[in-house]
Amino acid sequence: MDIFAEKPKCRLIGENGNIFNLVSIAANTLRSHGFRDEAEELVNRIWSGEALSYKHAINIIGEYVEII
Repeated sequence: MDIFAEKPKCRLIGENGNIFNLVSIAANTLRSHGFRDEAEELVNRIWSGEALSYKHAINIIGEYVEII
């Protein structure tokens, strides 16, 4: 379930696909739109082990931002 009615747009397609890079871009997008707590939550969810695969990590990112 998405946590936002309208998620900030985040350009990830065409970026370096390294998951560290993608999480950083998504977190920075959230912070720049005033969602500091959500940015920290995203980072914690990914690095705590909740993301069991690359695809799962991308799905988690997609809960927070609109991937473009």
